[in-house]
Amino acid sequence: MKNLKTLIFAGVMLSLASCTSIRPYAVTNNAIGDGVGVSKTTLILGASAGNQLEQALYSTNKNFGVIEAARNGNLDKVATVDVQSSNYWLFSTVKVIVTGTESK
Repeated sequence: MKNLKTLIFAGVMLSLASCTSIRPYAVTNNAIGDGVGVSKTTLILGASAGNQLEQALYSTNKNFGVIEAARNGNLDKVATVDVQSSNYWLFSTVKVIVTGTESK
């Protein structure tokens, strides 16, 4: 019985463990400015790696990406694009963070 409790505890802890990383995706010659836009999605049975922002069986946000992040931040010109990935056991969350100058 004690071994079963230990096994269940280890399984729960493994399923809650995650690894989060932020990586640069793109940089332009535009001014960085004060504007920030974010686009988020959850990937089921998949991950975000390299140049692929989303590679999964299912994504919760069909408009996910740099364009949606720029629209959410009301940005006219994009300066930098960063991708934050949090990988869990069966799913991942991906956030695209865009900085630039705001539209007037």
